[in-house]
Amino acid sequence: MSEAHSPGPDRARALHDAWQGRPVAVIGDVMLDRYLWGRVSRISPEAPVPVVEVERESFRLGGAANVAHNVAALGASPRLLGVVGEDAGAERFRTRLDELGIDGAHLRVDPARPTSQKTRIVAQSQHLVRVDEESRDELAGTVETAVRDAALALLDEAAAVILSDYGKGVITRGVLDPLLAEANRRGVPVCVDPKDLHFFAYRGVAVVTPNQHEAAEVLGYKLRDDAAVDRAGAEILERLGSDAVLVTRGEHGMSLFTRDGARRDFAATARDVYDVTGAGDTVTSTYAVVLAGGGEAAEAAWMANRAAGQVVQEVGTAVPDPARLLAEAGQ
Repeated sequence: MSEAHSPGPDRARALHDAWQGRPVAVIGDVMLDRYLWGRVSRISPEAPVPVVEVERESFRLGGAANVAHNVAALGASPRLLGVVGEDAGAERFRTRLDELGIDGAHLRVDPARPTSQKTRIVAQSQHLVRVDEESRDELAGTVETAVRDAALALLDEAAAVILSDYGKGVITRGVLDPLLAEANRRGVPVCVDPKDLHFFAYRGVAVVTPNQHEAAEVLGYKLRDDAAVDRAGAEILERLGSDAVLVTRGEHGMSLFTRDGARRDFAATARDVYDVTGAGDTVTSTYAVVLAGGGEAAEAAWMANRAAGQVVQEVGTAVPDPARLLAEAGQ
């Protein structure tokens, strides 16, 4: 495998400057990540489980909202479209958006759905359990129509679109099909972090960014070696008619497949991996931001790989540091 090269310091700086403030539409399943941080010093007398003495609580953005946070951290301007409920989770979610300076004006409300919330209990930096509160029912009726109309309206200014599909029901075919058709007509690049439900509906997009497990699931065979990864990348590229496929491969880095038949490999950069939560969000958001600044697929993949290498070294969802990206481009 040949290692793809850095865009170099001058080109990286030019791309960085070009994407600053560019509007990027982020559409999909928004979530609130709740963390209970504590310590374990004994086992419960009621059952053979650890007793966590909670020391603090924190909230972070998850799903499409974490994508928007990544976009903002890189210096572009996210336009976040998702669905929340009418509950305490929605209030905490909006508060967190405000704290991070992310505009929540495009969010839609469905009183019949809970705001998706994932509660993680962490002791001594180890995840002990996760509790999910959510609905996976697909949007329908007036809420689906409202999301579709809002998504189409975002194309009026978007330099790129990110679809963050976590399979929680916001990305329906009623939203997806007209959005892709209109984005293609306008020449707006669409970047997708796909889930298996709609995987092969993302036709004609700029890139899909499945991890190796997701690619194997939709194709029906294991990606145990380079030959299988080659086969998978080529097959997904052909079936979607996309500009590129970026397969993330954990400790083996990433492999980019493009229409010209090339495969470019990017070695993993993290020395220590503490938590992969949100790494896929970072990959897709960084790739889209680079495209919004006029970058090419290989440049976007290099930046995405380096950004992912940053966030997996943190516990919990994290965002990349653009200054570090520029510094690494100069190495």
